[in-house]
Amino acid sequence: MKSINIFASLMLVLFAGTGMLITFSSFYTNPEPTGTLKKRIAEDSTLFPQNYKIISPKIEGKYFFCGEEVPVKNIDVKERLERELIVNTYWHSLTLLSLKRAHRWFPVIEPILKKHNVPDDFKYLALVESMLTNAVSPAGAVGFWQFKEDAAREYGLEINSEIDERYHIEKATEAACKYLTDSYKKYGNWTLAAASYNYGKSGIDNQIEKQKSNNYYNLVLPEETSRYIFRIVAIKEIFKNPKRFGFYFDEKNLYQPYKTYEVAVNKEVKSWADFAKAHGINYRILKLLNPWLRKHYLKNKKRKTYKIKLPVEGSIYVIPG
Repeated sequence: MKSINIFASLMLVLFAGTGMLITFSSFYTNPEPTGTLKKRIAEDSTLFPQNYKIISPKIEGKYFFCGEEVPVKNIDVKERLERELIVNTYWHSLTLLSLKRAHRWFPVIEPILKKHNVPDDFKYLALVESMLTNAVSPAGAVGFWQFKEDAAREYGLEINSEIDERYHIEKATEAACKYLTDSYKKYGNWTLAAASYNYGKSGIDNQIEKQKSNNYYNLVLPEETSRYIFRIVAIKEIFKNPKRFGFYFDEKNLYQPYKTYEVAVNKEVKSWADFAKAHGINYRILKLLNPWLRKHYLKNKKRKTYKIKLPVEGSIYVIPG
C-alpha cells in the first residue's frame, strides 16, 4: 500500500499542473473513465492532448519498393511488412527524429540518387541504415550509408588518419549509388540490389545458389537482411502519410538544411580550431558541417584540395567563447 500512496502523490502532482486535479483513485478504481471524469476528458483536450490509441496499422492495397511490387498477397510477406509497420509506428521517438532529420538530409541525397539513375526510394535505405546520423556499428560500418572500410575504398572514398569520407554525406552517397548500380546490373532488380547492400553480394550469391531461388521474398536469410526491405517499405509508407500513423508536427519544427558555402584548402592546416575562429565560427561548428575531418589538424602531404563547408553568415548562431 505504501508504494500505491507514493504513486498517488506523483499522479496528483502531475495532473495538478493541468489545472484539472484528478485523484489516483479515479484511475485505480475506474480504468475506463466514466461520468464527470469522462466529460472532463472530452471537454479538455489539454488533459490527454494526443488522444492516444494503440491500433494495428492496416495492410491494404499495393506496396512498392523502387517500382517493384511487394507481394503482400503471400501471408508470410504480409506479416513481415506488418511487423515493421507496427515497430516503426510505435517506436515514436526514433521515427519522429527520423522525420525531422530527413527534412534536412533528403534534399542532399535526392539529387545525387537522381544523377546516378538510382531510384528515389533508396533514400529510405540510408535512413534505415543509420537513422541519418554518422553512426558507427559494432562491425565497423560508418556514416549515413554504413560503409565498411574495404567497400568504401573500393568505391572511391578516402580513408586515412586525417580524413574519412564515409562521414562525407555527398561523397558517401555517390559511393552508395555506384555500389547499388553494380548490384542492379548483377541481379536485375532493385530489391536484391538493396538486400546485397545489407548482406553483401557474396552472401546473396551463396543463398541464391543454395536455395535455388533468385527472389528476395522466397529466400531464407539472416534476420537483419530478411527484415531489411520491409523496414525500408514501412518507413516509406509512414513518411508518405505520417498522420495516418499518428505523427503530427509543424513543418517549422522539422530540421532545416544547413546553409553553407565552401572554401578550398590545398595545404597544411596546423589547427582546425584556429581555422574555424579565423572564419568566425568555432571547432564544434566546423566539425558539425565537416565530420569527415578526423583530426584537429591536416598535414595534407600530397597537397590535395579539400572543400570545407562553412555556414552562411547568420544561418547558425555562434556561441561566444
